[in-house]
Amino acid sequence: MTARVRTGVLISGRGSNLQSLIDACANPDFPAEIACVISNVAGAEGLARAGHMGIATHVVAHGGFKLREEFDMELDAALSRNAVSIVCLAGFMRVLSDVFVEKWRGRLINIHPSLLPGFKGLDVHGRVITSGARISGCTVHFVVPELDSGPIIAQAAVPVLADDTEESLSARTLAAEHRLYPHALKLLAEGRVKLDGERAVFTNISDAEGTLINPPLD
Repeated sequence: MTARVRTGVLISGRGSNLQSLIDACANPDFPAEIACVISNVAGAEGLARAGHMGIATHVVAHGGFKLREEFDMELDAALSRNAVSIVCLAGFMRVLSDVFVEKWRGRLINIHPSLLPGFKGLDVHGRVITSGARISGCTVHFVVPELDSGPIIAQAAVPVLADDTEESLSARTLAAEHRLYPHALKLLAEGRVKLDGERAVFTNISDAEGTLINPPLD
C-alpha cells in the first residue's frame, strides 16, 4: 500500500473539524494520516480528541513569544519533528506570518465558513443573514499571505432560511464543513489538486467530485 501523507492539524478550540479529519483518516484506505495536532491554547478540547486516538499533541502558546515570526518558527519546528507534509488549519485563530505561509505554500490549507470570496474574515454568519443572501456554505482553500484569499480547492453550499439565526446557520454550515474538509484533504494527498502560481490545478477529477459539493457528499 502507498504510504499515507503525514498531516499536521493546527487548532485553537474544540476541534470539531479536527474530529472529521480524524474519522476520515481512521479508514486505512484514506490517503492521509494525522501525524500531530498542535494548539496555541493549552487545554483546547481538540487536544483531548487527538490524544484519545493516540495522536501526538503539542501546545505552542502564542503568549510566550514577542514576535509572530518566533511563534511560527516553533510551530514549524514541531511540524518538522513530526515529519509533516501537509498542514490543515482547523479553527486555528492566529494569523500566520508570510514566512511561514510561503514555506508551506501549496501544502497549507484552511476551511472557512462562507462561499469565498464572499464574507472573508470573522462574524461570517451574522453578516450573511444581514446581507439577505439565500445561499451560504464553506470553502477549503490554499493559504496565501492575504487573509482568506487563496485559490479554492472545494466548496459546499447550504441554504440560508428565512428564520435562521447565527446559531442555526452556523450549525448547518458546520455539518457541511465536516464532510467537505476530508474531501479536500483527500484530493490534496492524492495529488489531484496542486497550487500552481496563483491557481489551483486539478487532475483526474470526475463531475461527481467537482469543486462545488452539495452535502451530503456520498
